[in-house]
Amino acid sequence: MTDDPLAPLLGLADIAPAVDRARERFDQALGHRALRRHGGQVAAEVSLRSAVASAALQGYAHEREAVRAGTVTDPVLQGALRVAGALPTLSERWSTAPRQVLARLHVLAARDVVPEQELGRPVADAALGARLDALAGLVAGGTRVSPLVLAAVVHGELLALRPFAGPSSVVARGAARLVLLASGFDPRGLLAVDVGHHDREPEYVGAAGAFATGTPDGLRSWLRHYLTAVEVGADQLTAIGDEILAAA
Repeated sequence: MTDDPLAPLLGLADIAPAVDRARERFDQALGHRALRRHGGQVAAEVSLRSAVASAALQGYAHEREAVRAGTVTDPVLQGALRVAGALPTLSERWSTAPRQVLARLHVLAARDVVPEQELGRPVADAALGARLDALAGLVAGGTRVSPLVLAAVVHGELLALRPFAGPSSVVARGAARLVLLASGFDPRGLLAVDVGHHDREPEYVGAAGAFATGTPDGLRSWLRHYLTAVEVGADQLTAIGDEILAAA
């Protein structure tokens, strides 16, 4: 589709094959036996691990078992948990009202972190607003590339723009996961991409900075990182399934 603004990304070196590999790895993980009888438990564990990873990437690392036990009161971690828990319901409105959903993600992520009057309100800047509108247009049907590529672009752009006060990167990661849920690529929220980002945190930070340059090499660097994180997230799904079957 020549008029698709994201189509040229698939022409960058190695990106199209990387998209195929990431999709295949996730498809393989979806065949795990644990999903037949324990799908809800698997999804809950993916949600927990994704929230812990997202908070850590924001600079607030906590032990997973302490979070599971409910002893961590850190507001950034609590916000990441709220975001993760809300994604299934927010996915229904994501493609029709992305700006409103982004505002809701910020309310969930930043409660008790930023002043109440700033919740859900992007930074007042005309250029930033125009880029958010362009991003919303892509989410609302402005591209037909793989959801993996769109999720990577949404994630990278929101990291670059930092449109909200406080834990803005938690919002970016939540929005990227929403692309995968709402598109039907990962409707049950089983892909722990944020765990992949956290496992490769130095690369994540460097590639996000490269994306912000807008150069072909920068975009390629970010896409390669994101697709690798998808593969790590798929492997995490397999590991969770193995653990749940072992404990059953």
